[in-house]
Amino acid sequence: MGAKTYDFSGWATKNDIRCSDGRTIRKDAFADDNGKTVPLVWNHDHSGPDNVLGHAVLENRNDGVYAYCSFNDTEKAKTAKELLRHGDLGSLSIHANNLKQSKNRDVLHGCIREVSLVLAGANPGATIDFPILSHGDGDYEVVYDEAVIEPHIEELSLEHGELPQHLFKEEEEEEIEEEVIEHADKPEEETNEEDKKVADSKEKTIGEIVETMNEEQKTAMYAIIGQALEDAKNGNNEEDEDVKHNVFNGEDEYYGDDVLTHAEETALLSGAISNRVNSLKDYVIEHSIDTTGMVVATGNQGYGFNDASMLFPEYKNLNPTPEWIKRDTGWVSKVLSGVHKTPFSRIRSTYANITEDEARAKGYIKGHQKKEEVFTTLKRTTDPQTIYKKQKLDRDDIIDITDFNVVSWIRSEMDMMLDEEIARAILIGDGRPTDSEDHISEVHIRPIVKDVPLFNITVNVNVPAGATGAEKADAIIEAVLRARKQYKGSGNPSFYTTEDWLTELLLLKDGIGHRLYKTEAELATALRVKEIITVEVMENQEVNGKPLVGTIVNLADYNVGADKGGEKTLFDDFDIDCNQYKYLIETRRSGALVKPYSAMTVLINEAVGSNYSNDSDSEVTEG
Repeated sequence: MGAKTYDFSGWATKNDIRCSDGRTIRKDAFADDNGKTVPLVWNHDHSGPDNVLGHAVLENRNDGVYAYCSFNDTEKAKTAKELLRHGDLGSLSIHANNLKQSKNRDVLHGCIREVSLVLAGANPGATIDFPILSHGDGDYEVVYDEAVIEPHIEELSLEHGELPQHLFKEEEEEEIEEEVIEHADKPEEETNEEDKKVADSKEKTIGEIVETMNEEQKTAMYAIIGQALEDAKNGNNEEDEDVKHNVFNGEDEYYGDDVLTHAEETALLSGAISNRVNSLKDYVIEHSIDTTGMVVATGNQGYGFNDASMLFPEYKNLNPTPEWIKRDTGWVSKVLSGVHKTPFSRIRSTYANITEDEARAKGYIKGHQKKEEVFTTLKRTTDPQTIYKKQKLDRDDIIDITDFNVVSWIRSEMDMMLDEEIARAILIGDGRPTDSEDHISEVHIRPIVKDVPLFNITVNVNVPAGATGAEKADAIIEAVLRARKQYKGSGNPSFYTTEDWLTELLLLKDGIGHRLYKTEAELATALRVKEIITVEVMENQEVNGKPLVGTIVNLADYNVGADKGGEKTLFDDFDIDCNQYKYLIETRRSGALVKPYSAMTVLINEAVGSNYSNDSDSEVTEG
């Protein structure tokens, strides 16, 4: 195999080093690329073929992927060669796709498509360790087979001067012509104007040249570069889309994008490509320090701070304790304070029916035998059920939340929601399916609107099909007043209904458009009730398939019982293994109406066709 020459070499990428983009390339991730020849590109710029500076031969090593790079004869390659010779460049970068990555962004496999000379690399180890050598004005060459370098350098080793033979898959019988890198001292007639400029400035770095400009010249340069890069981007959309959307293999065990352009994202020219005038200057300022682990402002204000909002003071809570978004629970306290309470939970109610004729007193006729009185006795028993709320908090969270007492806040929610659930069960029932583990049984807390006829009078408000709200409201008042004589409860009852039905009743007008009831108190008087209480959980409820309007009851006739220890109690415990506090609030109670005919439940009975009758009725069953 003939001798193969190269201009410089270095690490295209190194293993097991965390890169600035968060990735870590693992050993043999690019093993399949060993011996592969890929383009050598300037700064991953794909805007034109003149950005291809030559090619690189890849060698997979234990420490990473090593690249032997050769320049072509284009003008940009010559410029890059001079920059490298002068020491202005020192980093390499790869562009790879078909990546397979772990969850923590370890690159496990991929395919290198190009190697680029860059201003700054994302991989700290991707550096050039065998640059172009310049020793005065003499020419030089590198021969891989023999590691001959003119002029001779003592410390040059064979490892850096010879392209390993195993990288070439076939023996070549012809010698490759030795490549000689020419310097800037060409004969005058062969040196063009651009060569002269390079020769004149080769002793200065790009930064030193920029520093010689005044502000006006710098601004003009930034504008030209920014516009040129913008034009390059606009003219190359198809390629950008292709690069950004390479198809990933689709295996579930790998994560992330399948394209890796491993240049440092702060490379100035490519980083500024999406901006306009002065963008290069702004980009240099923004990336003048390492911002790893910091939140970088993304604003684009052209003066002062690029994002002034970052310096705004912190938001302040108007309510340090978060406010609950909840249903209206004003009715709950009225229910729980209105019921009759006993210190025992197993309740037995016993009754004797003396409304039948057999229980009447009888007249006596001399000579006839007197008859004994006969009446029916009744009883009902109700057992208790446990109702609870449970919660837990991590101890770390309790310590870290310093603005308010989160434990008291959570406990208040548990207490509030337990009370609402008990009050709901008393009025209308649990509402959850009876086979649910969380269901509160209706034989332990008996809902008033569903109680048996001996305790609950059903008032059917008959209205025609398609009746208006006003027609229904008028029929409700009439039906309630007609059924009121059947009420046998204690004192003056209250009317528990919804906001919607209360509104319909208050909107009733007389024949000339005047409101019939100006206040809730006037309406309550008309309905012969003490007060009207709206209950949000009654909205859209039905009983036996009929829309529920409400219930009229004096809750003193409803008994809630709890044994000692069964009253509402709060427990807390600490789990050492899980570092969590656990909280439980529970009660064990029973509840039921204890006085016959002590409630009136009002339902809408919307008749269909000939079934309609404007006479409201109530269902009362004795015994």
